Amino acid sequence: MSKILEPTPELSKQLHEKVVEDQSASSLVNRLRTKNKDLQTQSVNTYQQFWNDSANNNEESRASMYKTLTNTYYNLATDFYEYGWGESFHFARKSIGESLRESIKRHEHTLFDAARISSGMKVLDVGCGVGGPARECVRYTGAHVTGLNNNDYQIERAQIYARKHEQVEHSQFLKGDFMDMPFGEAEFDAVYAIEATCHAPVLRDVYTQMYRVLKPGGYFAIYEWCLTDKFDADNSEHQRLARAIEHGDGIGKLFSTRVALQAAKDAGFEIERAQDIAHETQVGNEIAWYKDLDCGVINFSGLQGFARSQIGRVFTSNAVK
Repeated sequence: MSKILEPTPELSKQLHEKVVEDQSASSLVNRLRTKNKDLQTQSVNTYQQFWNDSANNNEESRASMYKTLTNTYYNLATDFYEYGWGESFHFARKSIGESLRESIKRHEHTLFDAARISSGMKVLDVGCGVGGPARECVRYTGAHVTGLNNNDYQIERAQIYARKHEQVEHSQFLKGDFMDMPFGEAEFDAVYAIEATCHAPVLRDVYTQMYRVLKPGGYFAIYEWCLTDKFDADNSEHQRLARAIEHGDGIGKLFSTRVALQAAKDAGFEIERAQDIAHETQVGNEIAWYKDLDCGVINFSGLQGFARSQIGRVFTSNAVK
């Protein structure tokens, strides 16, 4: 069995030897070409140990080693997320005639409005990725946003984008574990997270951290990946699909909506609004969130359209090996 390669800051620097500051095709090629191939192979092997035939292929290991699991995943996947999806690493339902980027921005705006974010506020983005939603929050609300992330490479990318978009004075990106946040109590006017806390081994604990750093009366808004009440733990097909999502997205364990809502209450929050937006079909949300994952056999609408085509996915799969 291969040994676990811990995703330390030193490893990140060695793995990502050259960071290119644009998203052009040459940028992705350059990033991949300059990877440390040996470390990349070891990182792939480390990640697969949590899912293949090894002593770490169990919920207990994935929970206790959640930082290793998640950081290794994003060390491998970040460049491909940017290449194939954009700067905001989350899904969104679309309306007819709406582009993917437009739908993503609309869903971000909905969340910012729900958190009552406004100009001059001090806001925390928990699990900020490369900072796409944080930058949109600055543009849309005028707030100052702090992005918290435990992945060194993503923080570096977020800081590059902040300089590119001249938002350095309106945002900051810090390394930290969202299970033990490096902030004092009641530091932020609002807190949000977008498809990030699904990586937490215990939802109650990460929500408790969010509650601790939020000012009294402040709002917490979150898009969370959850299993619905239709999930049957005794159904082998349901189990296979849930495991495929966990494996494909670096998630140790998916929790149910019921567990997530109770965890928020246990953390101290009062729930004002909770809904399953994955299945909304009213005007403005007619197109399912997963439709943009498949752009046909080949797509020439742009780099990201190609990346999500069948041929583009073959290229991506081979590139990460």
